[in-house]
Amino acid sequence: MIEQNFKNHAKMVPGFHYVGLLSILALLIGSFINLCHSAPENLYSASLICLIAFIAAILWAYTRLFSLKAQDRAIRAEENLRYYVMTGKLFPHELTVQQIIALRFAPDAEFLALVDKAIKENLSNKEIKLAIQNWKADYYRV
Repeated sequence: MIEQNFKNHAKMVPGFHYVGLLSILALLIGSFINLCHSAPENLYSASLICLIAFIAAILWAYTRLFSLKAQDRAIRAEENLRYYVMTGKLFPHELTVQQIIALRFAPDAEFLALVDKAIKENLSNKEIKLAIQNWKADYYRV
């Protein structure tokens, strides 16, 4: 397995991100073209095809959104536990979920200093990831 770092940590699943999205977009565009060119007697079925394509697009988006939210909640809980084990306190409330998610890549030796720096300098998730010296890989996130 390739060592994970800032440049390659984002995971793209080709079947979902490329094939699925492009297929749904083609279906959506094609269904609207079909609706525009349909004869009056075919208007009802062309409208239903557009509706199905629209529903498929919504389902595709929510499938991704819901899974990411579930992963974000798990990461927030894991990192809160990690912080608690290291400090005996819960995560500072000033940290955003995106900052917490970025901090998961920090090894224990850098973690507490990065938490403080993220709060004091209001670092973005990208800035936090770039500040990490020894990347701690997360191969489970999709």
